[in-house]
Formats: sequence, structure tokens, C-alpha cells
Amino acid sequence: MAEVKKPTIKSTTKAAAKKPAAKKAATKKTAPQKDTSETRTTKAQKAAPLKAGATKAAATKKDTTGDFKDRALTKAKSAASQGKERTGNAIENLSKIIEDSAKTIDDNVGEKYGDYARSAADAVSSFAEKLNAKEIDEMVEDARGFVRKSPAVAIGAAAVVGFLVSRLIKSGMDDRDA
Repeated sequence: MAEVKKPTIKSTTKAAAKKPAAKKAATKKTAPQKDTSETRTTKAQKAAPLKAGATKAAATKKDTTGDFKDRALTKAKSAASQGKERTGNAIENLSKIIEDSAKTIDDNVGEKYGDYARSAADAVSSFAEKLNAKEIDEMVEDARGFVRKSPAVAIGAAAVVGFLVSRLIKSGMDDRDA
């Protein structure tokens, strides 16, 4: 008899344990749900109005960013134009120096070498004229075209220029220390 009662107790315990779980699940299902019967008639609604001055601030920020970019671009072009003008003048002066030294070369070394100096002075002078005649934008486009055509030469030239600039800066610092 004892054996028969034990299984009955176990099944009652299991059934009792299952009933509260079932009640909890039923409780969760009966929670209030949103009413979805309502439909919207418009696709998009306008945003709530911003605080006074917020749209002005946003517009001003865009204007300031554009204005800053324009000012920086103008300043960079101005600096490039000044640098181009100085470079053109320096190259013209170099041409004049070579031309002036051509007579000395004629007297000391010979007319043949003096002619070389004069042709070099002419080449340098024509380069200075071309440089002065071009606008900055044209020069930038020419440089881009050159880099596209021969990137290896452009990288090599950039390396040489970087080396020379670093040497000039280093020698300038050495002069200050002395």
C-alpha cells in the first residue's frame, strides 16, 4: 500500500507545480495591448518647432563652415600667387646672372662655353616667363597631369626636394647655434 501512495503524491506535486506556471502564462497573455485599429492618414509629420534661435545657429554654423573654407582657400591661393611671383623674379635674376657671367666665361674659358652659358640663360629666362604667365590653377593641373603620367619620377622628385629642404632647415639651425 505504501508503494501505491508514493506515486500518487509525486503526480500531485508535479500537477501542483505545473498549475502556477500555467496561471502565470495566462496572466501575461491578458496584459493590455495597444489598440492597432487606428490607421494613419499622412505619411510624414512635421517635426516639432525648434527653440528660438536653433535654426539660426544651424544656418550660421553651415555659413561659418563654408565661409571658413572660402577664406582658407583664398588665403592659400594668395600665398601661392606671392610664392609664384617671388620664384619667377628669382629665376629671372638667375637668368641675368648667367647672362652677365657669359662674357667672363668667353674671356676665361672660350666663346664656345660662353655660348652655352647664354643658351642656358635664355632657357632659364623662358622658363621664368612661362611661370609668370601661368595662373596657380593651371600650374596645379599641370602638376597633377605630370604625376599621373609618371608617378615614379614625381615621387623621386618629391624625395629629392624633401631632402634638400631638410638640409636647408638643418643648416639654418646650425647657423643659429654657432
